[in-house]
Amino acid sequence: MTTVSLENALTGRMEGWALAPVLIWLLTEGRRIPEPAPLMTALAHQLETAGAPVWRLRSGLRLIHPQMFGTAVIWQRGQGGAEETNVRHGVLDSDAYLGSPIQTFNETRQTVRYRLDQLDETRDHRVLFELAEQGARDYVIQPMTFSEGGEHFLAVATDRAEGFSDLDIAKFGLLAEALAQNLEIISKRRLSETLMDTYLGHRTGQKVLDGRIKRGDGETLDAVLWYSDLRNFTALTDALPPERLFDMLNAYFEFVSSAVTARGGEILSFIGDAMLIIFPCSETGVKEACQAAIDSAVDAFDSLATVNFSRRRNSQPEIRFGLGLDVGKVIYGNVGAPERLAFTVIGPTVNRTARLESLTKTTGHPILMSDSFAKNIAQAVTFVGHFEMKGITDPQEVFALDRTF
Repeated sequence: MTTVSLENALTGRMEGWALAPVLIWLLTEGRRIPEPAPLMTALAHQLETAGAPVWRLRSGLRLIHPQMFGTAVIWQRGQGGAEETNVRHGVLDSDAYLGSPIQTFNETRQTVRYRLDQLDETRDHRVLFELAEQGARDYVIQPMTFSEGGEHFLAVATDRAEGFSDLDIAKFGLLAEALAQNLEIISKRRLSETLMDTYLGHRTGQKVLDGRIKRGDGETLDAVLWYSDLRNFTALTDALPPERLFDMLNAYFEFVSSAVTARGGEILSFIGDAMLIIFPCSETGVKEACQAAIDSAVDAFDSLATVNFSRRRNSQPEIRFGLGLDVGKVIYGNVGAPERLAFTVIGPTVNRTARLESLTKTTGHPILMSDSFAKNIAQAVTFVGHFEMKGITDPQEVFALDRTF
């Protein structure tokens, strides 16, 4: 097999199209492109300018993501810029993958090549025939090696009648290794963002990525707080096998998350079976944040009715929870030990919100709110009473929605 050295590529001491300007571009201008689709579009332009026989490019990256298996970026001549597509978990069992060139590459981790004018219907995957029907004549997959390894690749197709030469394929192999450096930087940044979003939430995670990582870093802001807690969780922990308990918790977390994130709320933390959620007022206004929170609550409890109907039919225990809502000033920032921090909220509003939730267990109302919260929402409310709350000097007025759930 023909090989090319980086020295020969950069000095131009080789036949055919010039790889050197493409590699130099990747190391300079290309390094500053922060997203893979624009990077692939610009790379395709560089290759065409250099005279490379390129009709289609595809990069494939494996991800560490709770919902996505990987991502594919595809550029094809005459179809505008490159487009990025997320590949969901489960793809390895799909017809699109089984028997495909990508499966062959993943199993061998070696260069894979197909002459598309010499396909065999009894052996070759339908995707190759689809490429051939569009005009492609040769197709090669080259590994892209990241520092941690992984199943990453660059696939190149040409519509040139004679296909690729051995030197073309060698050049694309060196190109894939160079491109890997650019894509690894993008991939690492995305991994950081994914981990922040998954474990801290998007808003909080972005603050950490922006450098708010020192203990004591924080800000005072007006916010609506949501604190909810499952009913009879201790008894359920004793009664249910672990897998059914986790299924129940995840169902509860999922429908609450869907309701609050749709209206700008963000989950700050899961505390066992409890959830602490924030709706910052600075982004919308106090009244708007309170309304978003109560609308989210109504949606969550309405969804709960549907979830519980299904659970009853499957002989599963119903999900019940209480919710406290308050609005006020909180300190939003880093607390903890020097080497182990949490980004959270502290202050009297946090305490009061948790006490409101606790009162739902004895008042018969699943949603309770403070006076300052109640006067900022459009729904009718009912005065429940004055209540002493631990850690708060004066009795607090408590309200409930004027409706049943």
